[in-house]
Amino acid sequence: MQTVARVEDAEDDASRPAAGDDPRAWLGATSLIDLGDTKLRLKSGSLTQLSKGPREKALAIYGFVKRMELAKPMKVRFHRAREVLDAGSGDADDKATLFVALLRLAGIPARLRYVELRGDILRGLTSHMTRAARPVAEVWIGRWVRTDTYIFDARYMAAARQRLKDHGWRWGYGIYVGGATLWNGADDAYVGGSASDSDPMALGELPPVSDPHELVALPAWKARYRRVTRAAHWNVLAPAMGRVIRELREEAEQGIVPAARKPS
Repeated sequence: MQTVARVEDAEDDASRPAAGDDPRAWLGATSLIDLGDTKLRLKSGSLTQLSKGPREKALAIYGFVKRMELAKPMKVRFHRAREVLDAGSGDADDKATLFVALLRLAGIPARLRYVELRGDILRGLTSHMTRAARPVAEVWIGRWVRTDTYIFDARYMAAARQRLKDHGWRWGYGIYVGGATLWNGADDAYVGGSASDSDPMALGELPPVSDPHELVALPAWKARYRRVTRAAHWNVLAPAMGRVIRELREEAEQGIVPAARKPS
C-alpha cells in the first residue's frame, strides 16, 4: 500500500497514535482505489469544497455514498472505485471501496475492518449463508471512528426495519431493528446496534485493510474461505437477494409495507 505523508488537519505530537497505527499509512492508492482518476478527484472535491474541516468533509462524502442505492450485482471480480461511482449503486464491498477512495482524496485517512457475522443477519434476504463479512469503515477524525451505516440507503433501511417489526424479528435483512440509521461523523454508529465485541451477531473481526482485494489476501481469510467457491456461491444467491432489495425499496417509495409478509 502506497503511503502519503499528509493528514488532513494533522494532530500535534501529544495526540499522534502509535507508529503501527499511524493514519498516514491509510491515505494511499490500491488496485481498487484509483486515486489518480480525474472523475473521482473531481467528485471528492465537489462534495467537500464547502466543508470547514475533516468531520464536515467526512460527513459530506458519507452522505453521498449512503444515498447510493444498495444493490446485489453478480460479479466476476471486485469493482474499482471509479466503476462504482459510474454505476451509481453497489453492494457493501462496492460502497466501501468508493467511500474509502473519496475520503482519501479529501486527505482523510480511511480503512475497512471486516466483521464476520452470523448468517442469521441476512434472514429475509437469504437463508443460505452461515457467515457474512461486513466492511465497517474506520475514518480518522482525530481518532479512528467506525460506521457501517453507509451501506444501506434510507429507503431500504426504512422498509427493512418495518419488515423486521412486522415479523417480530430483532435481526434480518442485514440490520438490527434497533440499530443506528445515520452516522454523525464523531461517534461510532452500527446498523447492528453495537460494536463487534458486544454484538450477538458478530463472530469476530479481521485486521484492517484498504479494500476487498486486501481482505481476500489476508492469511486468516484464505485459511477459512476458498475465494472462487465463495464468489460463485454469492453469485448464485445474488438474483434472489437483489429481488428482495428492490421490493423493499419499492415499498418504501410507495409508503406501503405489507404486514406479516412471508420472507423470501
